Amino acid sequence: MVSLLLAIIYLSFISLGLPDGLLGAAWPSMQPEMGVSVGAAGAVSMTIAGCTIISSLLSDRMIRRFGTGKVTAVSVAMTAIALVGFSITREYWMLFLWALPYGLGAGSVDAALNNFVALHYEARHMSWLHCMWGLGATAGPYVMGFCLTHGMGWQAGYRTIGIAQFVLTAVLFLSLPLWKKKITAQWDGEKVDGHSRSVREILTMPGAKQVLIAFFCYCSVETTTGLWGSSYMVGYRGIAPEKAAAWISLFYLGITLGRGGCGFIAGRLSDRTLIRLGQVVILTGLVMVILPAPEMVLCAGLLLVGLGCAPIYPSIIHSTPDNFGRDASQSIMGVQMASAYVGSTFMPPIVGAVVGQFGMWLYPVILLCIGLAMLLMTEWLWRIKKHNQTA
Repeated sequence: MVSLLLAIIYLSFISLGLPDGLLGAAWPSMQPEMGVSVGAAGAVSMTIAGCTIISSLLSDRMIRRFGTGKVTAVSVAMTAIALVGFSITREYWMLFLWALPYGLGAGSVDAALNNFVALHYEARHMSWLHCMWGLGATAGPYVMGFCLTHGMGWQAGYRTIGIAQFVLTAVLFLSLPLWKKKITAQWDGEKVDGHSRSVREILTMPGAKQVLIAFFCYCSVETTTGLWGSSYMVGYRGIAPEKAAAWISLFYLGITLGRGGCGFIAGRLSDRTLIRLGQVVILTGLVMVILPAPEMVLCAGLLLVGLGCAPIYPSIIHSTPDNFGRDASQSIMGVQMASAYVGSTFMPPIVGAVVGQFGMWLYPVILLCIGLAMLLMTEWLWRIKKHNQTA
């Protein structure tokens, strides 16, 4: 029964990744039909991200009241409704209406499932969980591309993913008894402590500020590397656009393979060791990207950055109950997710504006500085934790 629940959780994280790349894949076809500029997709994306941040901050209270299973099922249903809504939209302004349930559903699922797995499963499952997200994020654009190349239109792409989400919603509602069986009085992070902590209370907890900044930095590195990597290769290193488009995939390949591999070694290495190892690999990869070396060194650097990113996000999440206590983990988790989304939403355009003003050569330098800040914050966090344990 436990293995069945874990399979459902994995399936839920695949579904979380499925819609993530749809807007970017479909926008070249959507934009002319709706008569708006190419950049108009940014406003829709920001609306989704803003709702995701709000949902993450509210997730603690919702999960404590209704439980992880119900919150996950309802959130996936909201996402499914939004995707089908996108498929019947003909006017640009209507996209913003469907963006609301789209973002609100995604944030709750992320916070709920991450905390549930952190509380109830081993570290290897956290790595594999985020590997499942990568599979979903890869499959979503593929489904959209299949619909477009076969003349079915972008609407069919959204409709197909929406129907898949509705099927998962039904599975989740049918699986609610499994969630209750998994949770016991001893291990129930949703009910051990009835006190839902406010953001102000969380920020006063020792180490909270450091872990939130570390999350912000990590997601800034991951999303900024993916968004501007090809532009750096073309605009600064003089690499052909088709090569750059193919080589940036090495970064994502590194993340996916790395998270799959980390699942096999997570039981042998602590979360702290995996985080440190990942940070060292990221910094090494960024130095290789900066060096005026042959193109293969640049490719190897991008692959290393992806491999380094692989263990950090799942390991920080999995260590949350250990760092802040099981009863406070859901409160911390929601704010961590919000901090992560803030980094992934706002830092890529900020970095884009800076390199547009001063030159693309700054791109890996900025990433290196953000990576060093992340390393500083995690080391500071563990120093605080060690001090508290000693006291």
